[in-house]
Amino acid sequence: MAKRSPSQLNILLALDKPVGCTSHDLVARTRRALGERRVGHAGTLDPLASGVMVLGVGQATRLLGRITQDTKAYLADIAFGYETCTDDAEGERTRAVAPAPGLWDPQAAARSLARLVGPQMQVPPAFSAISVDGVRSYRRARAGDAVELPARPVEVLAADLIAVTTVDYAPVWTVAFTVSKGTYIRALARDLGRSLGAAAHLSGLRRTASGSVGLARCLDPEALTPDAARAAALDPVAVLDVPALPVPDERLADILCGRRLSPSLLRDATRPVGEGDTVALVNGGELRALARIDAGRIAPADVFPQGIGGVAL
Repeated sequence: MAKRSPSQLNILLALDKPVGCTSHDLVARTRRALGERRVGHAGTLDPLASGVMVLGVGQATRLLGRITQDTKAYLADIAFGYETCTDDAEGERTRAVAPAPGLWDPQAAARSLARLVGPQMQVPPAFSAISVDGVRSYRRARAGDAVELPARPVEVLAADLIAVTTVDYAPVWTVAFTVSKGTYIRALARDLGRSLGAAAHLSGLRRTASGSVGLARCLDPEALTPDAARAAALDPVAVLDVPALPVPDERLADILCGRRLSPSLLRDATRPVGEGDTVALVNGGELRALARIDAGRIAPADVFPQGIGGVAL
């Protein structure tokens, strides 16, 4: 097997995904635009959704598992009147309920949304990327199989009403959500409708933030070039929200070999570090390793032979 050549770009990057393309499409477009094979994303967005997608290029793909743990923020349009098989506007109608007049009342809407806030068990949509016996749930659903996914714990951190409007003679609630990882806004829309004795689906969705990364940090995919990507690279230390520890050039070889470092270096950390904490080892504006404090010493855990750029330290 041919050895994979080193990536020329090793960065985290945020793109503003447009409506109509899948997350996989956006990754493929990024590979072509940057001339890099190793590209991944930190959280799927449905084709009908737009907004923040954090991508890893080269060595930075190894950080994506940590980033998917972040909270997400969305601006969602919840349309009342009917449910669909996909819980969004893309699917066929499955159940209709004429909207009650109270659904146009903003104060009542705000109270209903307030009841959504907190930990809960959520049944994901049948049309989702969750694997069932090694097959994506949406593939089974499209094949006509009955898909029953188990409920799983999620948390709604905020659900703030922005507006109540009318579309096609039915009320639409525009809501700003902040949720834990793995929360399906489509399922929130479906369950909200049922809790009100109504029927609802998600008619529009825009992700406004993934962890600390907001829309202001996103590039337009149409303008993506290697130079533009370098200029817009996210600071991996800030995205991971871990303390940074600058290390001198003479200790770089030790880091790359995974050797433990003296705790005396911790005096230069950007914030206090204790036993068991994770710290980012930085050299020359690049993230070179993530280390753990073990028995007082700095033990490199994830080492990046090619440094991940964008560090603002």
